Amino acid sequence: MAERELEILLVEDDALDVMNVRRAFKQNKLTNTIHVAQNGVEALELLRKGTLPTRHLVLLDLNMPRMNGIEFLRELRADPNLQATSVVVLTTSNEDRDRIEAYKLNVAGYLLKPVTFPSFVDLMATLNKYWTLVELP
Repeated sequence: MAERELEILLVEDDALDVMNVRRAFKQNKLTNTIHVAQNGVEALELLRKGTLPTRHLVLLDLNMPRMNGIEFLRELRADPNLQATSVVVLTTSNEDRDRIEAYKLNVAGYLLKPVTFPSFVDLMATLNKYWTLVELP
């Protein structure tokens, strides 16, 4: 079953948020490998190198330096080799324009980062249930 495990590319520039995602996975006993890119440029490099397995999911923050999440999504969807990549936005941005633009760029979901760690743990458990139910390729 290990070869069917979904790997995660976390595109996040905040070290505390990276730590919270890792801790929330651990608390939920999720063993998915988590790769981290600090911005959209790094994420695209990782994806284009082909170092991630076929089964992967991108967890994407929107507010980042160099290339923000929306810019990343535009580049991703314009690349024929990457355009089918599954992306879930995980952000603090509750702006309607960000949510609308993200959905126009075919994200699988738009999640707001919780303020408390227990809520973060719950959110990661829900996300795990989601990707298990939809059986991402």
